[in-house]
Amino acid sequence: MTGPLASAGSAEGLSADDAVRAMLLLMPRVAARVKRTAVPEALAGFQLAPRHLSLLAYLVFDGPMPVGALAERLEVAHTTASLMVGDLTRQGVLERRPDPADRRRTIVSLTADPATRTAVERWLANGSASWQAAFAPLTPAERALFVRTMAAYEQGTADDA
Repeated sequence: MTGPLASAGSAEGLSADDAVRAMLLLMPRVAARVKRTAVPEALAGFQLAPRHLSLLAYLVFDGPMPVGALAERLEVAHTTASLMVGDLTRQGVLERRPDPADRRRTIVSLTADPATRTAVERWLANGSASWQAAFAPLTPAERALFVRTMAAYEQGTADDA
């Protein structure tokens, strides 16, 4: 690696212009790799889109939750989350059940089917392992700064749309 990408890890850091250049060169490569991540064979018959990946990640990492909580975390309307949950429920990826504490609410969880559940968990594991390795050498403050920076970038690109 040469140029700003090579010096990104150096102690002296990067100028703002060099950092922007480095990210403009790096982000298309990252996006291309993410797009090439194969859907596991056990999930190939399902119609999964990138928007489903975040929903599934919340359920894997945080466990079953109400549709409203999913909508809040995904930053989408309750009806949008409900439609996504309905779609994945019909495909057998998710299950819905009434909340025992409040029968008006619906709790969403990954399916109990072990093959589908394992496939979802393995699909997310690759990205999780990559992030674990990338974050391992950073301090908690550096990790937080990176996450805030990516969120600010995502918000900035959303404003352009």
